[in-house]
Amino acid sequence: MDVNAAFVELLGYKRSELIGRRYHEFAVKPPLSDEAWRQLTQGSDFYVTRELRRADGQHVSVELAGHRETVTGRDLILVVVVRRVRGSRSTQGHNGASDSALTAREREIVELIALGLTGPEIANELYLSHATVRTHVRNAMNKLGAHSRAHLVAKALGDGIVVPPRTP
Repeated sequence: MDVNAAFVELLGYKRSELIGRRYHEFAVKPPLSDEAWRQLTQGSDFYVTRELRRADGQHVSVELAGHRETVTGRDLILVVVVRRVRGSRSTQGHNGASDSALTAREREIVELIALGLTGPEIANELYLSHATVRTHVRNAMNKLGAHSRAHLVAKALGDGIVVPPRTP
């Protein structure tokens, strides 16, 4: 139904070329059959590593998390690229900066944003002023070329700069 800017950037296609297509259509190794897709998504959540083909023909390995939800009688599946698997493609940021361009504190704050904490909650958790948290967020967004906090998290997860907590 929709794709975010980080996924568009990751695969290098136009947004219009991605909307309405199943993510596994871009899989390098044989795409999942409809039956394999049904088996993978039969539970409410799934987690899988796949190698996807970019528009330029290069391959990128990603970890995908999915969540199935029934809405108005239709099964909808949200698939999120959790992170790019290291070594599958350069982890260069927007300005050519590597993941080490983020300071440890900036990475820590981006991880807390990814967990859903607000600026004031992060400030309280880390014993910082809210203004200091905003400064770290702004600096991280500039370094990664993100346009919003959600875009920042998507880029940081996609580039493997921050790693989401694993659920059992």
